[in-house]
Amino acid sequence: MVITETATPESPRDWPTLLGDNARTGGQGQIKLHFPEKAAWQYRAGSAVRSAPVLREGILYVASVGGVLHAIDVGTGTSKWKFESAGQVHSTPSLFGNTVLFGCDDGKIYALDRHSGKKLWEAASEAEVWSSAVVRDGLVFFGSADGKVYAVDAGSGHEKWSQSLRGRIYSTPYAAEHQLYVGCGDGKVYCLAADSGRILWGTPTGNGIDSSPAVADGLVLIGSEDFCVYALNASTGEVRWKYETGLGIASSPAVSGDLAAIGSKDGFLYAFDIQTGQLRWRTEVGEVVTASPVIADGALCIQAGGLFALDPANGKIVWRAALGTAIQSVPVLTGEGIYIASLSGEIYALR
Repeated sequence: MVITETATPESPRDWPTLLGDNARTGGQGQIKLHFPEKAAWQYRAGSAVRSAPVLREGILYVASVGGVLHAIDVGTGTSKWKFESAGQVHSTPSLFGNTVLFGCDDGKIYALDRHSGKKLWEAASEAEVWSSAVVRDGLVFFGSADGKVYAVDAGSGHEKWSQSLRGRIYSTPYAAEHQLYVGCGDGKVYCLAADSGRILWGTPTGNGIDSSPAVADGLVLIGSEDFCVYALNASTGEVRWKYETGLGIASSPAVSGDLAAIGSKDGFLYAFDIQTGQLRWRTEVGEVVTASPVIADGALCIQAGGLFALDPANGKIVWRAALGTAIQSVPVLTGEGIYIASLSGEIYALR
């Protein structure tokens, strides 16, 4: 399942998972990738970037660890506005209509007008928020290191419910129509009722979970620090299949059609058949892979000590750029080029 955006820019659109859809395109859809030849511009954020940028209508939104959300004009590479929060930021921004949302180490989710950077509202938790906000049916959901999942009103930030789990939550939830799926530091994958937060099921893995789930074809796909990728029955939590990699998994799966791809700290990118768990290929792309891949039309990209594009059919590397060393950042792929953020705080437009 790939969620595409079809509404007008002024109307709210749901953003139900990390980077907006299962393919992790950040709302861009699965475009035919153009492999760039050079950097058109470079922007310095002033501190490290550990999260992924998102793009809408010519503006790139990038959160730096220093606590600043940058809005960058992609035509010129210059700043449109900046918003300074009260703590460090590790959360990838999310977009909902004319609102940009991000979590902060001060324990808050911030909602800003994406055109001006003006703060619209904030919602507080009791510890740092590394989770990204997801939005469905007028509710914003996020997890916190205080061990709670929160649901707040998308228009006001007023809390609707919160649910305590048994560990810190750095995983970004997936908001299905009636259920919310999230990984937890206690090693379990949880399914909550979206309207109340009631726990419907919890399936244990062998270690903590920072990976963010994708949900496709009745399965919840997620990685664990126990080295394994899991596919769980979305209704019952029963393990359909799991695959053990060489080290822990903080990467989040990207899904398109019957293909799921995920990175491991063993340095490899893995591709599986969603329904059977059969390994299609694995390709070494770095010493450690903790970022999520992103799937385009005919290509799969990952940041890991540089930027790589692979053939999704066989895992062969078809293009690379020695830019964009990243921990959790994911490139923005467009028909005109690629936008990437690096751990050193540089943002590049490649065209």
